[in-house]
Amino acid sequence: MAASDHKPLVFSGMQPTNTLHLGNYLGALKNWVRLQETMDCIYCVVDMHAITVESDPKALAAATREVAAAYVASGVEPARAILFNQSQVHEHAELAWIFNCVARMGWLGRMTQFKEKAGKHRENESVGLFVYPNLMAADILAYKATHVPVGEDQRQHLELARDIAQKFNNDYGVPGFFPLPEPVITGPATRVASLRDGTKKMSKSDESDYSRINLTDDADAIAQKIRKARTDPAPLPDSEKGLEGRPEAENLINIYAALADEPRGNVIARFAGAQFSGFKNELADLAVSKLVPIATEMRRLLADPAEIDRWLRHGADKARAMAHPIVSEVKRIVGFVS
Repeated sequence: MAASDHKPLVFSGMQPTNTLHLGNYLGALKNWVRLQETMDCIYCVVDMHAITVESDPKALAAATREVAAAYVASGVEPARAILFNQSQVHEHAELAWIFNCVARMGWLGRMTQFKEKAGKHRENESVGLFVYPNLMAADILAYKATHVPVGEDQRQHLELARDIAQKFNNDYGVPGFFPLPEPVITGPATRVASLRDGTKKMSKSDESDYSRINLTDDADAIAQKIRKARTDPAPLPDSEKGLEGRPEAENLINIYAALADEPRGNVIARFAGAQFSGFKNELADLAVSKLVPIATEMRRLLADPAEIDRWLRHGADKARAMAHPIVSEVKRIVGFVS
């Protein structure tokens, strides 16, 4: 089977570490909701990835439910997309081990995220953090997913997944067995920057809570963070060229455009020459109208953790039914006797 003959299928996931924020919503969740309208989708809470660094078991369980609640509150429908947590489907781990034996050390050594996370202390990091991209490849290819919504920071990992798929197909003489998954990057705010520094990505791990808008923030917190967001003294520009060298201005305009579902050029034309104080008030009102309903729904869902666990188990059953025959065939191809 040629790679192009594989049925279109979307796979994506997020780690249950800390609270999700505006960047996760605009860069991923908002697009996941759109994709489920036109394609078969699998959305996973990747809790196995979360333990590649030190984690607290109780906090991990709570965060897994919170991330699942954020998916649903944002519009992911468990009846339409498959929603589950990764650790419930053992095929991910089985395929990851096989991919550990397909991938090359040199490939993993070039992964910039490992270098950034490990820093000067890479000898003390877990093996899991080093081989994290192989598990990511297994997450995708256990279902023969063809499309993966990713941010720019995950592009390199997706390229590795493609390399692993190609090498497996070549090494075992099974051309086209695994598809070469394609990235899906959409929208004007796929990379949302910190509200305190427009040159840095909005992050769950940033020490300043004012650097991000959490999906659990209430209306007052959202408005206050936007009004305190860093800007420059010049008024808003009248063209996209006028954003050059103004990362904070560009970030806020991108956020407005993404929340309003408008082209960035329209937003620039509407607010050209305005002072940031007035623009921030408009942006705060828009953000509150879009995000507060998500926070409210998350609180409602989290009040019944047993119901969240039920969705996750049901989704895991459906995911396992898809992954089991694929991974069983992989095991047969590599020569495992069952």
